[in-house]
Amino acid sequence: MTEKAYKLLALQESISNKEAKRLIDDGFVYVHGKKIKIARAEIDADTKFKLDIPQNPQILHEDKDLFVINKPYGLDSYTLEKKYSGKLIHRLDKTTSGVILLAKTDTFKQKCLAEFEQGKVYKEYVAVVYGTLVEEMTIQKPILTTKGQTAKSVISKNGKPAITEISPLEAINKRSKIQVVIKTGRTHQIRVHLESIGFPIVGDTLYGGKEDKRVYLHSKKITLFGKTYEANEPKEFDIT
Repeated sequence: MTEKAYKLLALQESISNKEAKRLIDDGFVYVHGKKIKIARAEIDADTKFKLDIPQNPQILHEDKDLFVINKPYGLDSYTLEKKYSGKLIHRLDKTTSGVILLAKTDTFKQKCLAEFEQGKVYKEYVAVVYGTLVEEMTIQKPILTTKGQTAKSVISKNGKPAITEISPLEAINKRSKIQVVIKTGRTHQIRVHLESIGFPIVGDTLYGGKEDKRVYLHSKKITLFGKTYEANEPKEFDIT
C-alpha cells in the first residue's frame, strides 16, 4: 500500500498536510539518509521519515543601527527581515549558513551598501570541496546570472567581473576545507567559481556537487566600518 509522502509525514508528525508539504519542499525531510524531493510522490505507507529542520538564528551582535545574525543552513534570508523587523544589507543563499547583516534603518542600510559597493567590506567564508586543493589561488572570471524561477550563474565573457581568493586549510579523504575571501558579490559567486576550477562544493548539486547533508558553505566573518563579526563554522565542517 502506498500514500503520498506529505500525507504520511503529516500523520507521522501530527502536523497539517500544508506544513508537511512545506517541509518536504524546503528539503528538510529524509528517508534512509536521502532527501525526499517530491511531496506528492507515492511511497510505501510504512515509511519512516527523519526531519532535519534548521536551528533558530542566533544574534551575534546588536546595537542601535545593526543586527548581526548567525543564519542557520536551510533558512531563507528574507525570513530574518520579518523575524527581526530589519532590512537586509546583503543576503546569503538558503543553503549557506553564517554571518548576515540587517540594518535597523534605511539610512544605515544605505551607508552599508556604499561600503559594499566600494569594496570596503571584508567577506570571509569557509567551504568543503571535493578533491585535494593544496595551493592558494585567485579566481578572476566574469559571472553572468540568469534569473527565472531560480537564479543560475555561469562563467561568461559577457558577465560582470568577479574575484575570489582561496586558501587551503585541510585536505583528507579527497575532500578539502578551504578559506574563501570574495572581493566582489556576484550571485552564487563562490559556488560557480569553485566549480569552474574543478573543486565543486560538497552537497552543491546545482554547481557540480553530489547530494549530501547540506551545501558546505558558511559565511564565517565580515568586517564592516572597522568592526569584525564572526560565526564559528558548524561542527559538520570538521573533515578530520
